[in-house]
Amino acid sequence: MPLHVRWLGRVPYREALAVQESMFRNGTENHLLLMEHKHVFTHGPRADLAVNVLAEPAAVGAELVAVQRGGDVTYHGPGQLVGYPIVSLPPKHGPAGPPDTKAHVCNVEQLVIDTLAEIGLPNAGRLPEFPGVWLDVDGPHPRKICAIGVRVSRGRTMHGFAINVTTDMRYLRDYIIPCGIADRPVTSLAEEGIDVPMADIVAIVSRLAAARWGSGEPAERQDVAWHQRPEDLSAFSRGEGPGGVVRDHGPSVQLAGRLTAAGVSESVSIAARKPEWLRPKVVHGPEVLALKKTVRDLGLVTVCEEAGCPNLSECWSDGTATFMVLGERCTRACGFCLVDTQKPLAPDADEPQRVAAAVVRMDLAHAVLTMVARDDLVDGGMAHVAACVEAIRLARPTTRIETLVSDGKGDATSLQLLFDVRPDVLNHNMETVPRLQRAVRPSAGYARSLSVLAQAKSAGLTVKSGLIVGMGETTAEVDGVLADLAAIGVDIVTIGQYLRPTTNHLPVHRWVEPAEFERWKAIGESLGIGHVEAGPLTRSSYHARQSAEAVGTPVHVVSTR
Repeated sequence: MPLHVRWLGRVPYREALAVQESMFRNGTENHLLLMEHKHVFTHGPRADLAVNVLAEPAAVGAELVAVQRGGDVTYHGPGQLVGYPIVSLPPKHGPAGPPDTKAHVCNVEQLVIDTLAEIGLPNAGRLPEFPGVWLDVDGPHPRKICAIGVRVSRGRTMHGFAINVTTDMRYLRDYIIPCGIADRPVTSLAEEGIDVPMADIVAIVSRLAAARWGSGEPAERQDVAWHQRPEDLSAFSRGEGPGGVVRDHGPSVQLAGRLTAAGVSESVSIAARKPEWLRPKVVHGPEVLALKKTVRDLGLVTVCEEAGCPNLSECWSDGTATFMVLGERCTRACGFCLVDTQKPLAPDADEPQRVAAAVVRMDLAHAVLTMVARDDLVDGGMAHVAACVEAIRLARPTTRIETLVSDGKGDATSLQLLFDVRPDVLNHNMETVPRLQRAVRPSAGYARSLSVLAQAKSAGLTVKSGLIVGMGETTAEVDGVLADLAAIGVDIVTIGQYLRPTTNHLPVHRWVEPAEFERWKAIGESLGIGHVEAGPLTRSSYHARQSAEAVGTPVHVVSTR
């Protein structure tokens, strides 16, 4: 099997840790996560913080995070290449023996040593008494250029290495004693006179790592966008259409530029006739019309109607419907979405009760609660969604509840508000492959979405995600996303064809053949995903009840104690 390599850009440490931990616990294939971090000090269980932390972390714009790995306190931040090999190790002595942890540490060290040699530092090596990679190991002034710390359990590894490229060295000299080693200096490639772009170093590390952990195959590598982006991922235009100033016809200038940067140039004309497999036959019988009246009478919004979903009749007749809560205005401007991006209104306090009443009157076996992104709210709207879950449970305890939520800006405390009420299914969509993230949903991030799913899995929930295809991704890229979702333990995945809402939205790059969806279903389930619902007309909530039942998701039982 190939090594799955991901360049994830600049990722908050806690988000990356959640992904690591989930891949460490749930995965079986080999992954290498490469990234930068925002300023953070991390420390192992035996760290002497009173001695080795010299400045208040918050005062220098850094977090302090405890982790389960060897070593004392260290630093991660911008300009530092951090790599996390999450791989399965062979046993040291025979099939039943423990893994060779020492050999793995040496392997990680050698990966860094070989990388440094290729970029012009042939004097990198080891100091026997200290972990990590050092320069001038045989000279009078050895100095550390790469920290290494790993954890191994049940044959799987996590944590890894951090190479100082253009790192702000104050964080390693003035604010901590790195790794508790007071009498040995630290350095960076920049200080050693080596000017190599981060992208070039990532390419070398990826190639050399594949030779070590990829069974002799080239790496299966995917990268997010390689340029700087705002620290606040939600700081994009509102009320001007997706991605910025809208032209009379076609995507915005910003959106078109992001597509070009991602390598997407060709598209299907919006006037082109859809293939036969994308032409559903929709019939709204009397019972569906009655349900529509119920929704209108209660002043609710269903995504089924708002998005003109071709599966509405089938789902509603089957006892499944999707309600959009927290209003109809979104604080983000995704390139594929028709939802209004004007300034949102305050949430309706009685909405949980109205949604619950609709669930009862519609006699729903499976209710899906989706939401607009509400970055204007402190908790991202998670408490409101949680209140809707609880209201439905009180009104109709036999209804299975699925929540399809935004990323909540990655805030673990906000997400926990929803996890605590234990929706029967927690759904958060990846939407697309790493390369297209910035074009498709500029206010979100691939690593952040993996982190949301990983945190939900760690909370013991049934976890679901979805992809839209036909926007410029390759078949192999979708294969890789399925491998990532399987590695963090996602239970259900949906894959459907993108249909362009207006000329101002992302163009359709191609119509995906039905056979490709069948192939992705087979691949995803072979990787360990419990159920993959894939087809041209599949949407996030299509066959939601059947998908939940396929992976054995029970209806949550409310305690009466």
